[in-house]
Amino acid sequence: MSKRSHTVALCALTAACIAAACRSTSAPAPVSADTWAAVDGKNITRDDVEKAFRREGNAAPGVSEEEALLAKLGLLDNLIMEEILLAKASALKVEVPNGEIETAFTQARANLSEEAFQQELTKRNLSAADMREGLRRQLITQKLITQEVSSKVAVTDQQITDFFNANRAQFNFPEDAYHLAQIVVTPVRDAQVTNRSGDDANTPQQAAAKVGQLMERLKTGATFGDLARDFSEDPESAPRGGDLGMVPLSAVKQAAPPLRDAVLQMKPGNVRVVSQGGAHSIVALVAYEAAGQRDLSMPEVKQRISDGLKARQEQLLRTAYLAAARTDADVVNYQARRVVESKGKVPAPEPAAAK
Repeated sequence: MSKRSHTVALCALTAACIAAACRSTSAPAPVSADTWAAVDGKNITRDDVEKAFRREGNAAPGVSEEEALLAKLGLLDNLIMEEILLAKASALKVEVPNGEIETAFTQARANLSEEAFQQELTKRNLSAADMREGLRRQLITQKLITQEVSSKVAVTDQQITDFFNANRAQFNFPEDAYHLAQIVVTPVRDAQVTNRSGDDANTPQQAAAKVGQLMERLKTGATFGDLARDFSEDPESAPRGGDLGMVPLSAVKQAAPPLRDAVLQMKPGNVRVVSQGGAHSIVALVAYEAAGQRDLSMPEVKQRISDGLKARQEQLLRTAYLAAARTDADVVNYQARRVVESKGKVPAPEPAAAK
């Protein structure tokens, strides 16, 4: 190597070392306390979370700071996933027409007069635009999941036949039976939350508000199974979309009177809220089956098996799709870090900047 070449190489190496040293010693830009998370460089702010908190009706009186922050961290996690899915929807050109948003908006306030609706908005410190924006985001993510998950699940006749042959005893009912599903909401903190969103009502006020919100979402077309997986506080049935399977008539009659009477009075497709001791169950009667042996010549048997197999596949594909989407995204949860750094205490807000 010539002396000039050696000198040029040495200078380049020196410049590279200086640049690397500058990169390694420079501190990252400070993050505002109002920035609670970032998804691929897009910030989710304190205001975004507060609006979601008020939209869900969680701002009940008597809620401690710790309980409120726990609920907000759960909503923040939902908003992070929502941002990831909205970015995917944008890339795939998944959109929702304004007409669908207006329809959902009308359905959401169907049981309220204009005056009562405005009072509710005022109480939650929200505007109609805030409500529409929340619905828009929700509808887009639902449409994306339908396109990328639900529409790709298929069950063959052979799979149905194989399931029936392997589970023939399930289709022989010695007595009348009710196919039930449930979403459980309790007014106390659960030791372990097993629903997908981590949502857990901690007070009677939170529990009542949560039930009201879930019933409204069911009225606007939300899927019972999805709501159960996301919000039910029953560790046994939540992962199955709230499905309790076929419950014999004798077992129904032995249930607590409020549940017994509700089930016996319901028709397939009905949903009712059953409350007892401060806890609530949103109970759905999926189907009613008279006693006797079923076989594959009965359309309802094939449909039941097909629906069950599709639900299993869809749950698996959805879980994998969401996990992969989150893994691929660049996510920083600043508020969670603050809670960890404060050792579980509510982080103190930063002092306002002097003007």
